[in-house]
Amino acid sequence: MSLLTIEEPQPMASHNSLENHPFLALGFRPFYLLAAAFAAVSVPVWLLRYFGYLPQLVHIDLNWHVHEMVFGFAVTVVIGFLFTAGRNWTGLWTPRGRHLALLALLWIAGRIAMLTSPLLAAVIELGFLPLATWPLYRVLKRSGNRRNMFLVVLLGLLTAANAVYHGAANGWLAISSLVPLEAAILVIVMIESVIAGRILPNFTANAVPGVKPVTNPMRDKIIIATTALTCLAWAAQMPPVLVASLALAAAVSQLLRLSGWKSFSTLHNPLLWILHVSYAWIPVGFALLGLAAVGVVTNSAAFHVLAVGSMGGLIIGMITRTTLGHTGRMLKSGRMEKAMYLLVQAGVLARFAAAIDGGAWRNPALVIAAGCWATAFALYLVKYVPYLMAARIDGKEG
Repeated sequence: MSLLTIEEPQPMASHNSLENHPFLALGFRPFYLLAAAFAAVSVPVWLLRYFGYLPQLVHIDLNWHVHEMVFGFAVTVVIGFLFTAGRNWTGLWTPRGRHLALLALLWIAGRIAMLTSPLLAAVIELGFLPLATWPLYRVLKRSGNRRNMFLVVLLGLLTAANAVYHGAANGWLAISSLVPLEAAILVIVMIESVIAGRILPNFTANAVPGVKPVTNPMRDKIIIATTALTCLAWAAQMPPVLVASLALAAAVSQLLRLSGWKSFSTLHNPLLWILHVSYAWIPVGFALLGLAAVGVVTNSAAFHVLAVGSMGGLIIGMITRTTLGHTGRMLKSGRMEKAMYLLVQAGVLARFAAAIDGGAWRNPALVIAAGCWATAFALYLVKYVPYLMAARIDGKEG
């Protein structure tokens, strides 16, 4: 099964330039660009605020940083990916043209609202996910594609977490606003776990001659269930010993799953190894989550490994791969892709070091992590914006 081939293209019934512009032909184009640009800018801005170089003229604080990395960056890529994959799964068009442009403008308005007013953000920013999920639900329902309907449920959980965050940020709910944000990160990890289980073994088998990754559907269901229980236990703030036990079980099971995918056979192929290496941060993150539950490491260490390592790594891997595939180009990496991938991996190591070191090395490690992250996504923009803005080179739509 491939998520990268768009079949049975249909003509775009339109009579104006906005509808016909290649940039609005399929969801990955505007949302990958917006997410990468936001990633390259927002982390350095947050660090400047953290070090006291920006005045308190806008609402930039820790909650803003975490929220925007989840809902301003990661969720945006998820929507772009699902709009693109949804077209392939169903043969039906997900938002494009004017509809896609309006969703992108709503996303931009949400980012502005998050900087200006918590109340305004609760109205504007909160609307993006439901309005983006609805057309995905419609094409899945119309095509009878029940297999992927669970993604609508997970997007609903992300919407609920976002609503709880805004409730806490505006003082309507008496909970820490970090709780729903951590829950949202865990929901994204669940999306990663399910999608990666479908595509990574296939990508590896197709790209590496003679290699047959080992998959076991029943075992995968148990692993996903264990991971989901861990996420639920953490979000529900269950007893630390229970959370730690579940998290360590999830870490071991996820590592066993990955070991069957023949990761070492992909080392000569950067477009593959970045996905395998990034997925490996999931078991590492859950092991740290278990240790964090009993106070051995900080929550920050566990969640930055999950967010920067697995989430950031899989995102940079997929937005390069799917952009190449969906613009009609060969799935081949060059020096810039290798640089992006290595920078994200260096970034997670530096950010983890900063999370466990409260001494003199913390601030330099934060600067290194932010620099690696921002440079990686800036390189993506330099190389891939021309691809995103231009029509497919093979003449197909999308």
